[in-house]
Amino acid sequence: MAIRDWPEAERPRERLARQGATALSDAELLAIFLRVGLPGKSAVDLARELLNTFGGDLASLAHASVKQLASLRGIGPAKAAQLAAALELARRALAVPMKARDTLASPEAVRDWLRLALGQTPHEVFLALWLDAQNRLIASEELFGGTLTQTSVYPREVVKRALAHNAGAVILAHNHPSGLAEPSRADEVLTSTLKQALAMIDVKLLDHFIVAGSAQPPSFAERGLL
Repeated sequence: MAIRDWPEAERPRERLARQGATALSDAELLAIFLRVGLPGKSAVDLARELLNTFGGDLASLAHASVKQLASLRGIGPAKAAQLAAALELARRALAVPMKARDTLASPEAVRDWLRLALGQTPHEVFLALWLDAQNRLIASEELFGGTLTQTSVYPREVVKRALAHNAGAVILAHNHPSGLAEPSRADEVLTSTLKQALAMIDVKLLDHFIVAGSAQPPSFAERGLL
């Protein structure tokens, strides 16, 4: 049944206008973006199918390529490009608070950005959020990439990038594609090594997060591991 044939109180667009966007599910919000479904399939059905195809949630969908999106029946190149643009806007919007003020004053914005950036990446990635003397974001940078189980991280290269950005501090993060967010002993040793190397050039290591899926990324600083 097409959404236009639903009772008005159940239609996503009307519910959004009446109750606000937070009242809608991910599929309903995505259906408003898609606008129309397919014969025998409403826009909400199509949205659910799209989410399920890419892991079941928006964080997973955010890592789908335009080519992957466009290959799905009912999406096509135009909608795929629009959706990719919308997801990139979400990433950039999450970075705004980190650029405007002390990142330590908005730790949830950091976590949300990291989940969207790394949560569903299929291989291990190590990145840095370079900060100025007031802990405002200068740039985010992927430093190293690896296999599903291992990444090689070189302290000398991290120091070189810190100098290149004229950074005063840094927040590090890497993902665990396995889905296990707990830091390993190797993660703890690496963090200690990087902290010492960065201290030699007066760059503070403020935190290190581990991202695994949509779970809350654990913080080394909060756990007393720095």
